[in-house]
Amino acid sequence: MEIRYNGENVLTVPNMISLYRLLMFPVILVLALSGNERWFVILLCINLVSDILDGQIARRFGLVTRLGGALDNLADMGTYALALYGIFRFRWAEIRPHAWLLYLFLAVFVLSYVVAFVRFGKIPGLHLYAAVAAGYLQGAFFFVLFVWGFELWFYVLAIGWGVVAYIEKIAVLLTIDSIRPGIKGLYWLKNKQS
Repeated sequence: MEIRYNGENVLTVPNMISLYRLLMFPVILVLALSGNERWFVILLCINLVSDILDGQIARRFGLVTRLGGALDNLADMGTYALALYGIFRFRWAEIRPHAWLLYLFLAVFVLSYVVAFVRFGKIPGLHLYAAVAAGYLQGAFFFVLFVWGFELWFYVLAIGWGVVAYIEKIAVLLTIDSIRPGIKGLYWLKNKQS
């Protein structure tokens, strides 16, 4: 069975996984607002793992679609927002002494989306290697934080790498003339141009 949109079959397993992540957003938010930390963490961790799966499946089986990229990007932003809310709601006492790094990350993260919107009029779903690695590290940090507790070295690694990754994203957005798939990072972009 196929459902076509913009010339692409959008009824794919990766797109359904991304759609699931979007549909779970209000459920997970309600759990956080009601203080149900256990189910909040369980469902958010499922979202984090499914974030890895949708992209891997899409690339491995040639199921990458523009709609899937947009769904994945929206689901990523929602998952980030939920994870941040969970940190503020349930673990802020542990993070607060080191909050400056989190604030720096959030500033660079938001700035990358502002730059993308100003340059291209949209929020592109660039999947640069450094940003993907940052997402994996931050997901692992979130899991460790809620299951075993706060580890300062892991916090600095995960959030610090995120700062570097989103600075790179800003540099890429300022370098490229158009959004296109397959941009791996600034290093590869610069080597292609020379």
